[in-house]
Amino acid sequence: MPLEWKHETPPRWDKGKSRILDATAPGVFALGPFQPGELLPGEWWRVEENGAVLGYGWMDTIWGDAEILLAVDPDARRRGVGTFILDRLEREAASRGLNYLYNVVRPTHPERARVTRWLEQRRFSRSDEDRLMRRVAGTVQGTT
Repeated sequence: MPLEWKHETPPRWDKGKSRILDATAPGVFALGPFQPGELLPGEWWRVEENGAVLGYGWMDTIWGDAEILLAVDPDARRRGVGTFILDRLEREAASRGLNYLYNVVRPTHPERARVTRWLEQRRFSRSDEDRLMRRVAGTVQGTT
């Protein structure tokens, strides 16, 4: 069965997010702590396969750009789930006429070099020490 992209309206902290995001190494994300059922900032999508949650995408729009976050279940890594999330986030950003996607790879991320390299392989470039940016495909500069 193909991967499914599901928008969460409204986004709330739940068991799936806790299982995937809380399981990451300390220093990866600057989230929470959240309580079960608590409303979350930004927009959230989940990736499912056969009803199982494999990952999450998050986007927050700031001045015509989109900060994004990707989180993939460790058991689903190296199966294209991260790329699937990234592609869907870019489509969401393009549908809003946004200019850039950006991701902050925190200095405390234990796999900072690997994650940075993964993003650079997907057309992101460094804009400063922690932030990587990529122009949203299909948007025309100066139209937002």
